[in-house]
Amino acid sequence: MVVSLTAMKKTPRPPKSPFLAGRRIAPRPVRGDVKAADLIERTFSAYNAARLREACTLLVERILEPDVTVGVSLTGALTPAGLGLSCLNPLMRAGFVDWIISTGANVYHDVHHALGMPIHEGRPTFDDIALRNDGVIRIYDIVFPYEVLLDTDAFFREVIRAKEFQRPMGTSEFHWRIGKYVTARARQLGIGIDQSFVATAHALDVPIYTSSPGDSSIGMNVARQALEGGAFSFDVSSDVNETAAIVFDAKRHAGKSAVLIFGGGSPKNFLLQTEPQIQEVLGIDEAGHDYFVQVTDARPDTGGLSGATPSEAVSWGKIDPTALPDTVVCYTDTTIAMPLMTAYVLARHKRRPLKRLYRRREEIMAGLREAFENARQGKGASKRAPHDYVEMKGPKG
Repeated sequence: MVVSLTAMKKTPRPPKSPFLAGRRIAPRPVRGDVKAADLIERTFSAYNAARLREACTLLVERILEPDVTVGVSLTGALTPAGLGLSCLNPLMRAGFVDWIISTGANVYHDVHHALGMPIHEGRPTFDDIALRNDGVIRIYDIVFPYEVLLDTDAFFREVIRAKEFQRPMGTSEFHWRIGKYVTARARQLGIGIDQSFVATAHALDVPIYTSSPGDSSIGMNVARQALEGGAFSFDVSSDVNETAAIVFDAKRHAGKSAVLIFGGGSPKNFLLQTEPQIQEVLGIDEAGHDYFVQVTDARPDTGGLSGATPSEAVSWGKIDPTALPDTVVCYTDTTIAMPLMTAYVLARHKRRPLKRLYRRREEIMAGLREAFENARQGKGASKRAPHDYVEMKGPKG
């Protein structure tokens, strides 16, 4: 049977479904000379590749605008894998990262690079008993001599004996001061500060917070110093208030707040809890973070925070309900996603002015204190304000 093409053209077509509004999947063949940003745009068409492309696009088109304050959380052994040097440093220098919440382990292992200590590629199948006998530490497929830990421990103990550390302080101040010593030691060894994200953050005044400062080798050495009579301790309350103040300051000056989450765990929660701290605990009127991008391998159905979706975060007040279209979750390994995202944003977005938030800590804390006192008196109070605020005001009339 021969079908007339004329007859086919006359057949009316149904209205196009809005579900078919996405671009047609018809990529060109990949060439050997393709650039990373072009590869992402042209071929990352479905599944988590598409989510990664959406995250890159959201960063370039919305998040990296000058009025957005970008907070980044880091979980997992990222600095031993070199991501501090390859990705975080270029991102900070471009003004794309304004403040950081990291595990203490990432800060600790970052210092190995700055002190010129050897970290090597290995195999996850290495015999761990043989490694132990040879004095070699393994982080999955990364290996280094046990002396790296001992020498890094000695460096931190030497530093925190200094007079400037003989008092309690928040982790942002601690890391900023540590960055000064890391920079000095790196220069003494003939190593540039580009070998440490802690040293780079110090130079650029990017505050680094650790949500669980006792949960790392740094915290372990601080604990030893306490047994020796040292006066240093971590002021975790100042960290809670400072991070909330950064978000509040961004929003109250007609700006927006973005969270870029690599992994999950405690740093993710510490980054997101800034909004419940503002709205629920301090009782200040606020709506939530404006942009949310997460790279994770955690599932949401197990109930853990690491896999919790941005829509779930809305119920806690962490994310502005109107911002859900500006959220992306990409289920992949950070060691895959971060270099691709870094290459993309550096290729597609101009540098931003540095916010140097560390230098503004007192100023932004003053703004939070003022808003807190006003909220306690009923001025600019949140709908989620504590019940004792109502009791303090007393009955009307």
